[in-house]
Amino acid sequence: MRILTRIFLTTVLAAVSLSQVKITPTPEVMTPFSESLQIVVVTTDDWDATIGRGRLFDRSSPKARWKANGKEFDIVIGRSGSAWAADSSPGSATNFKKEGDGRSPAGLFPLKYAFGFRSKPDQLKFPYTKIEESTECVDDAASSHYNKVVDRFKVGNFDWKSSEKMREIDPEYELGVFVAYNSYPVRSGVGSCIFLHVWRDVNTPTSGCTAMQRSDLEKIVLWLKPNAHPYFALIPKAEYKILRKSESLPEIK
Repeated sequence: MRILTRIFLTTVLAAVSLSQVKITPTPEVMTPFSESLQIVVVTTDDWDATIGRGRLFDRSSPKARWKANGKEFDIVIGRSGSAWAADSSPGSATNFKKEGDGRSPAGLFPLKYAFGFRSKPDQLKFPYTKIEESTECVDDAASSHYNKVVDRFKVGNFDWKSSEKMREIDPEYELGVFVAYNSYPVRSGVGSCIFLHVWRDVNTPTSGCTAMQRSDLEKIVLWLKPNAHPYFALIPKAEYKILRKSESLPEIK
């Protein structure tokens, strides 16, 4: 009987001890740009410009030269232009993206998944999230879900006061791609919910995303390959020319 009692107490104490241990999930590791085989490059005339040009580039291996894929296309960015992402900027940078400033983040960022109002197309190989009525992107900097796209009915801890209800942003979010800005790790207050998405028109800038004609976005979505570790670059032309060689970026005219 004493043996059984000792076994029971040992089990209980072990369970209590384990319950006090905080298990921290392993953070997602960002694939470095040096391993990327696809990139969407966007350039603007200067930091205050709200329009620019986009183009796609591929390479066959990390050591191969970038080759243009298709023609250039028009884009619009944030209503206040652009500003460096703090974790993707040269040492001389002083102007950085912040939540609600209306600027698009400048730098190099992974493209993680596509999204849209319809079910995933059969020909699409890239990860895809269908936008439901309950899908939201959290822009509340105090939330534990800040800068994440979540289903409000499934996420569990509903701790935000502000978010983008993505199904209501029509036609802009009918199709899009999540840009992993401020994601490794997520930092409070430096910006959230950055996407490639459908524009309203060429004269209407965004709140910080990069938008374009739907036909151009469709080409991007179908072109993306998960094993190519695709990236997105948004940099004003003058800064792009300075960084091109050191960052092994594609050559542009």
